[in-house]
Amino acid sequence: MDLFKKNKVVNWHEHVWFKPGTRELNVEQCDQLVQYASEVGMDILVCSLPIAGGMPTPEDIKLCNDAVYQAMKRHPKVIKGLAFINPGYTREALDEIDRCINELGMIGVKLYNHYFASDPVVRPIIEKCIDLDIPMLWHAGKLTVNPESQPFLSNGEHFAKVAQAYPEAVILHGHIGGGGDWQWSLKAMADYPNIFTDISGSVHDTRIMETTYKMMGADRMLFATDGSFASGIGKILGADIPEEDKIKILNNPRFERYLERGMK
Repeated sequence: MDLFKKNKVVNWHEHVWFKPGTRELNVEQCDQLVQYASEVGMDILVCSLPIAGGMPTPEDIKLCNDAVYQAMKRHPKVIKGLAFINPGYTREALDEIDRCINELGMIGVKLYNHYFASDPVVRPIIEKCIDLDIPMLWHAGKLTVNPESQPFLSNGEHFAKVAQAYPEAVILHGHIGGGGDWQWSLKAMADYPNIFTDISGSVHDTRIMETTYKMMGADRMLFATDGSFASGIGKILGADIPEEDKIKILNNPRFERYLERGMK
């Protein structure tokens, strides 16, 4: 664990959650997340609170982001927030991005599987993020088992279409190790320098890290765990890539400017 203890570590994909049966931050879970991160040498946790199923309303979205803001205030040196957004409510979504970024001090946007990234309904969100110079983290994957369970799950092909239309956008493919045909997605994304991927996900396929490194490069990879510290830590410690590039993945300098956004 010296790699973690001796270098700055930014975890770009984590979550805080509601207390069961409520729409309030689960404070105990939040505090444990920060404690465990400290014990293994993680310095910053970039967190969101998404709703996976259905079609969350603007009211639902606001409660999610308010809980993230509470976590940010509770642990201001550790937790940075991403604003969870449903692009289906265009005006409300744009207003919520303004609120979260300009008033609450969040550093980016989190999108789930309600629409494909390349759906025209998402364009105003992408353009807003470009205007604000903030990254977009997408729940992503190329499912090979039960794809009907997430019919609008974005994969590498959707991100490639966005990158081609908006080369100035900062697109982050969530959890390359989240399951499904990750090699297919890598091939679709490889030629677009504004697409990045985080390394989270519980999949430990042989050479997943090495293949991502070969096709994307360390400059386009970010450390993340998405609820599984052991998986994320093990994958980077065990990866057959140069140590200097592991250090770059742990704290990608291309994303440093987003972390400098302070809470207001």
